[in-house]
Amino acid sequence: MSFKTISESQITLTQLMLPSHSNFSGKIHGGYILNLMDQVAFACASKHSGQYCVTASVNRVDFLNPIEVGELVTLKASINYTGRTSMVVGVRVESENIQTGVTKHCNSSYFTMVAKGDDGKNVPVPGLILSDSDSVRRFARSITRQEQSKKRVQSFTPEEFVADEYLELIKEHNARIEL
Repeated sequence: MSFKTISESQITLTQLMLPSHSNFSGKIHGGYILNLMDQVAFACASKHSGQYCVTASVNRVDFLNPIEVGELVTLKASINYTGRTSMVVGVRVESENIQTGVTKHCNSSYFTMVAKGDDGKNVPVPGLILSDSDSVRRFARSITRQEQSKKRVQSFTPEEFVADEYLELIKEHNARIEL
């Protein structure tokens, strides 16, 4: 079994935000940023695995700060976790005002990527060498996030879900129950 360091597959992508990337209010489209995030996650996962990779899931995308036309956007991607055929790629998005030098954290997200062989089937990926406490924290966080996701999916399957247990919770929100 082979292993790689995190630095061996890290990717940084910087791009100037143009008017064609903006919405009607002059801010950069969130979908355009998601596209760039997927590209940098693909590049990072492919570099780590040495294989073509596909996006299996994206864990929570929160847009923290708007990105303006004319700013430089930098996306940083690194492998946080490796399973047998999958990897979790952490992606951080920052924007920089070229004139002032002010940098904003705009988004962080986690992409689960799966390595595919020439036949389209999942193939094993190299393990990850964890060399500092941050890398151990990120790896452990990915394991915990996976476990929470499994519990969430199981508790809301049609077979397991009990609507009566959630009626009081729903009444506190902007919904009317008419069962």
